[in-house]
Amino acid sequence: MGGLALLARELGFEVTGSDANVYPPMSTQLEAAGITLKEGYEPAHLEPAPDLVVVGNALSRGNAAVEYLLNSSIPYISGPQWLAENVLRDRWVLAVAGTHGKTSTSSLLAWLLEQADMAPGFLIGGVPGNFGLSARLGESDFFVVEADEYDTAFFDKRSKFVHYGPRTLTLNNLEFDHADIFNDLEAIKVQFHHLLRTVPGDGLVIYRSGDDALDDVLARGCWSGTTSFGVEGGDWTVDKVSEDGSTFELVHGAERAAVNWKLGGRHNLENALAACAAAHHVGVTLDIAAQGLASFEGIKRRMELLAEVDGICVYDDFAHHPTAIATTLQGLRARAGDRRIHVLIEPRSRSMRMGQHRDALPAATAGADTVYWYQPAGLDWDLQSVVAASPVEAHLLSDTGEMIDAVLAVSRPGDHIVIMSNGGFDGIHQRLVEELTAREGSKA
Repeated sequence: MGGLALLARELGFEVTGSDANVYPPMSTQLEAAGITLKEGYEPAHLEPAPDLVVVGNALSRGNAAVEYLLNSSIPYISGPQWLAENVLRDRWVLAVAGTHGKTSTSSLLAWLLEQADMAPGFLIGGVPGNFGLSARLGESDFFVVEADEYDTAFFDKRSKFVHYGPRTLTLNNLEFDHADIFNDLEAIKVQFHHLLRTVPGDGLVIYRSGDDALDDVLARGCWSGTTSFGVEGGDWTVDKVSEDGSTFELVHGAERAAVNWKLGGRHNLENALAACAAAHHVGVTLDIAAQGLASFEGIKRRMELLAEVDGICVYDDFAHHPTAIATTLQGLRARAGDRRIHVLIEPRSRSMRMGQHRDALPAATAGADTVYWYQPAGLDWDLQSVVAASPVEAHLLSDTGEMIDAVLAVSRPGDHIVIMSNGGFDGIHQRLVEELTAREGSKA
């Protein structure tokens, strides 16, 4: 929704918005764009009546602002529909869908097109370091969009991505998630099948090889061209990969290009392949793609290095699903070697809060040395079972100050500290860095 606000402002609209608990980097982007943000969802925020209200999927019937909106007959629309009608119409849309890696792959793809002087527009659920913005209109026909399977709005329960009409569609992977709106994986497959129905016959569907759920979706009907990617094989693959994944050869048929980049880990190799395949569909060569990968600066809140204090590296990561936790830690372990990894995790997503992934969480942290789980107020289940089943040392705490004290007590130069949450996590990121800085200063 913040990205949509930026696009609307760039189109020349006067934009204001209401939200709860907005935090950087989105809050700072909105402020810089001159967009007024009002805390909470109050009917008074809709006075005087705007010309149009774009309604996010966080709001349901019973919300005071929603009820006022309906009672007042103010025109309204969903975010995805507004995007489709005002931005995507008559453009070549490159959409990235899947359970994991959407933000990273979308950011990579937008940067590869930028490197090829294509000046794409984009809407991404994160902030790519190379752009410093999560959305822009761009100066060409090409538009990259992170295509989410979550539902559209309280009045439109289809997945958001059915509105986008991609000509180039990337399917990274498919697992069960969003337990608050989907009963099972089958329900998600139905939505992905609907997405495939929107891709034109002369379009291209790019999919990860070896993903049974994606194979099932494709088998239900695909009317477009297809190409596959995968670390272990596919039309797009890799060769000569270093142990940490920071160097490799990009391979497509008989073509090869050497890559030396700042990222690593199997999951990022998969994301890179997907982005390169999508970029190639609109004319980006392997050599230009390799150059783009080498200059990619990463994404805020995706293993973002916040600070290195006294030889201790502190990262912010958005991981909120067992697979994302596992692959992120595996990638860091490949780089860190024997150096210790401490992880602080807030189970904040709706699926996490419902306990949907509880059985998979212990094994997901196997790449760490120590894990500190946060038991927030109102969580529907007790994390003690996850701690008890942990393959590594694990602790359960219900106070972020105690978490900071606990990790400070064991951290030493050379360690890595990873903070995992898809929310603000009570400002623990900056507080921890400040405490480490103060401790280092006291040694002087």
